[in-house]
Amino acid sequence: MATSPDTPGSYLVPLEEVELTAIRAQGAGGQNVNKVSNAVHLRFDVGASSLPEDLRARLLALGDQRISKDGVVIIKAQEFRSLEKNRSEALRRLGELIASVATVPRKRRPTRPTRTAVAKRLEGKSRRAGIKAGRGKVGES
Repeated sequence: MATSPDTPGSYLVPLEEVELTAIRAQGAGGQNVNKVSNAVHLRFDVGASSLPEDLRARLLALGDQRISKDGVVIIKAQEFRSLEKNRSEALRRLGELIASVATVPRKRRPTRPTRTAVAKRLEGKSRRAGIKAGRGKVGES
């Protein structure tokens, strides 16, 4: 399972829907990097997943760079030397991404400023205008 069920607002993703591939890690690391495929490449097709429809729509509309135009989440984990640690890290990141869209955003209700707030703002503006007007050139008499 990609996400834990005890986390509120999280959804279980069956491992059958997640494609995990072991690849060679990039960057420094000496011969170990060149010999061993310890990095993990995770692919998760959002459109073909068993996630609820509204959750899928929010995930696709997220605009995250890890989501391709085809609706496939691609995560590369290569921090650890262990394949298992990188695998669990990739699944954790997928769960985190899904959890970020799991809660429905609250609808914004537009509000208006109170009469007192408007009066305070205008009074402050007129006070500032008076200060600036006092900086003008002194007229000849």
